[in-house]
Amino acid sequence: MELKTADLVDAHADALTLCHLPFLKLGQRKAFNGPIATVKCHEDNVLLKAELQKPGNGRVLVVDGGSSTRFALLGDQIAIILRDNGWAGIVINGAVRDAEEIAAMDVGVFCLGTSPMKSSKDGAGRTGGTVNFGGATFRPGDYIYCDADGVLVSQENYAE
Repeated sequence: MELKTADLVDAHADALTLCHLPFLKLGQRKAFNGPIATVKCHEDNVLLKAELQKPGNGRVLVVDGGSSTRFALLGDQIAIILRDNGWAGIVINGAVRDAEEIAAMDVGVFCLGTSPMKSSKDGAGRTGGTVNFGGATFRPGDYIYCDADGVLVSQENYAE
């Protein structure tokens, strides 16, 4: 069953929160959903990469990059890790690079924009905590629904 965010709003509006950001959507996966895993990092992608190296098991990695589009947190090589480790997709409150290569991959990537600049590699940030951006709160274990119409968050799993 294909889940559409507009249909979810029609049926469950009170249980959903819209992440109100103008996401750029890359990759061949135009829609994805799953349980949330989180990373908070600013212009440093070490923790993001480490999290994606774990089995995704259909989860969606939500990354709070502080809305920075100065440095890319994800590029084509890390997108390959996302794809190969079973992640449903990634939502980044920040930038990516290698946009053409990522667009051709079997991945779902929502981000704020692109930058050719690579991030620092200091390991700053944290994993597993609650992150907030775009008027939404993302908690590990809650659910995220992403498609051409936008990004919704809920404590409920409507994909079952």
